[in-house]
Amino acid sequence: MPLIKRDTPTSQTGERSTSEHLADLRSPDTDTRWRAARALGENKDAVAPLAAALELELVPRVREAIVTALVRIGDRASVTALLPYLRSQDASLRTATIDALQVLPDVVHPFLQALLEDEDSDVRILATELTRNMSPAVATEVLSRLIEKEDHPNVCAAAIEVLTEVGTPAALPALRECALRFANTPFLPFAIATAIARISATKVN
Repeated sequence: MPLIKRDTPTSQTGERSTSEHLADLRSPDTDTRWRAARALGENKDAVAPLAAALELELVPRVREAIVTALVRIGDRASVTALLPYLRSQDASLRTATIDALQVLPDVVHPFLQALLEDEDSDVRILATELTRNMSPAVATEVLSRLIEKEDHPNVCAAAIEVLTEVGTPAALPALRECALRFANTPFLPFAIATAIARISATKVN
């Protein structure tokens, strides 16, 4: 009796298998890598290969597809894979990373405190952006704690900008104390006054 070759999912449907998509991430062809990244979104087993591909990828639209795939997977491993790019020298990759992480506020939250305590003030500034899509109460608590002890005016300014948009009245004491500490830093008292006025108006309304 002759052997009967069983059809694979690829031959039945014309779609490529997961293993083929993973191999395609290493293809020299840009479009092939792009399609592979798009196909691997929501596949939790693909996080490590996607992270490895992102380290090597130079084509912006393929990088965007990889980042999007990691967001669609959206677990702790995905966030861990993306966080190093907050330190990237590539501004577009940093921006893409921030945008991606903002979509996953609940998964990012356990990492946030460490980011806000990072030795690099640029990382701390970017970390304030990650609170924008968190609940106002959580964002207010996290950013109020930050400005109570932060000694870098630019980091405080970044936190105050977010508080101006999403802060609750619980931030007012920290804002007033920050204004006193940075009374001689021209731009901060004005920014704080704006934040206090907007939050207070929201409280009245």
